[in-house]
Amino acid sequence: MTLARPTRRLTPARLAAGVSLCAAAMAAAMLVGLLIGSVPLDFAAVWAGEAGARTIFFDLRLPRVLLAALAGAALATSGAALQPTLRNPLASPEIIGVSGGAALAAVVAIALLPETLAARTVLSQGLPLADWVIALLPETLAARTAVPLFAFGGAAASSVLVYRLAHVRGRLDPYTQVLLGVIFNTFAAALILLLNAIVDLQRSHSIVFWMMGGITIEPYSVLAVVAVLVVWAVLVLMRDAHSLNLLSLGDETARSLGIDADGVRRRVFVASSLLVGAVVSLCGIITFAGLVVPHVLRRLLGSDCRLLLPASFFGGAAFLVACDALARWVSAPAELPVGAITALSGAPFFVYLLRRRPLRQEAL
Repeated sequence: MTLARPTRRLTPARLAAGVSLCAAAMAAAMLVGLLIGSVPLDFAAVWAGEAGARTIFFDLRLPRVLLAALAGAALATSGAALQPTLRNPLASPEIIGVSGGAALAAVVAIALLPETLAARTVLSQGLPLADWVIALLPETLAARTAVPLFAFGGAAASSVLVYRLAHVRGRLDPYTQVLLGVIFNTFAAALILLLNAIVDLQRSHSIVFWMMGGITIEPYSVLAVVAVLVVWAVLVLMRDAHSLNLLSLGDETARSLGIDADGVRRRVFVASSLLVGAVVSLCGIITFAGLVVPHVLRRLLGSDCRLLLPASFFGGAAFLVACDALARWVSAPAELPVGAITALSGAPFFVYLLRRRPLRQEAL
């Protein structure tokens, strides 16, 4: 199975129109996401400064919508870059091993860390830390708070491991990388099941809900850090957009045109690992966003990565914000895991795409 080559010439007008369309879809989805909830939101009351309305808007709705937009943008852009890089239309952030490493590390934190760690007491016993450093730490460090840190560390460790093992005769082999990612994810899933079987019921429930994926309410400082990571990684991918177009022609052709195929793959893999690690560390495992969105946009806008990557950024944000709004609306005031919504909506739609126009019929 292969991917389509860019066939239509990309003009500035076509680029602007495609990106603007996806940005408008993102804006519309974010507006709907801000409106939907168990409590109606009155924008007039927010503008007038009413305390209750401002609390709902700024403390509950807006952080959640922003995180959903960042997560969707990161996953979709990563998938749009990985598919031509690995020359595999089924390549997605979930199969390169990063998600498995992040999930395993997060589950270890949930299963083994105590509910609270006395941060100040622990750090003050025998560790030469300055008083001003300790003063910056909270009184207690909950295990729940440590989960994102563990998950990001696990994502980084697994990405380095898969990257190093995927080298064959000194070169990064895309097929070996995919196979190693699948094997590592399977191994991580087995360890997660083992940990889930030996923990108590409360921690088991926490593991299950984290593995299903969900959008949480995070402080604006955390969102700012994630936004910086996501934007930087996306800019790295967009810098190599033209090289990704040439990679879709094959390594030999790309090298004959002056493209460093190994260097491009290395940068794409590092940037994608950073995107996935930042998202999974906060939201858990969210599937299909990085697989379906690039394929839908590829059929609508073409496969030129110079257009597909920014379109996937905005389109992925719109997709996940809409899925999160649906998850909050279907069973309000209860909430469904957004990972379940993306899987239920993404899997049948992708099967429909395959049946309508098999990917193997598209030339690379």
